Amino acid sequence: MTIAVHPLTPGRWGDLVTLFGPERGGHGGCWCMWWRMTTAAFEQASRTERRDGFRAIVERRVPTGVLAYAGKTPVGWCAAGPRDSLPKLLRSRVAKPLEGDIDKVWMINCFFVDRGHREAGLMRMLIDGAVGYACENGARVIEACPIEPSRPLTWGEGFIGIASVFRQAGFDEVARRSPSRPLMRIVV
Repeated sequence: MTIAVHPLTPGRWGDLVTLFGPERGGHGGCWCMWWRMTTAAFEQASRTERRDGFRAIVERRVPTGVLAYAGKTPVGWCAAGPRDSLPKLLRSRVAKPLEGDIDKVWMINCFFVDRGHREAGLMRMLIDGAVGYACENGARVIEACPIEPSRPLTWGEGFIGIASVFRQAGFDEVARRSPSRPLMRIVV
């Protein structure tokens, strides 16, 4: 299977909707707004409001992530952008920046892979695509706070990424504020 990875642009919005499902919206109707909103605002917003909010961000051409395609079919998503565009991550106990370091730091924060394409190595391809996208946009450091599972994962638990896949992609652990969530980074 040949996979191509492209940044999400306004012209590719329909592909994200196809991948997420127009009603489903990715993981539990998140529409990639969880890290961009306060918890209270997220919980009060409907799926439609989250979708419209994320679309507005994409329309403003704020970097948001990359889509993976098998041919012309969208099969995977990796959310990635400047740390300062993800305010909840700045306050996160496990993913907060090192000593306030956010200048030119990007964060890979979520994955969504079509059911028919899971366990095919797409997470690694999406990480590589997100790192390239971040570099093209001036990033000097890319971070992630994936899960380091101590047991087999159940559905959905790997949406933040898997630490072993980030290690394979060249990321190093720089902090561990939770037994199962290393803060990892690659300097480019």
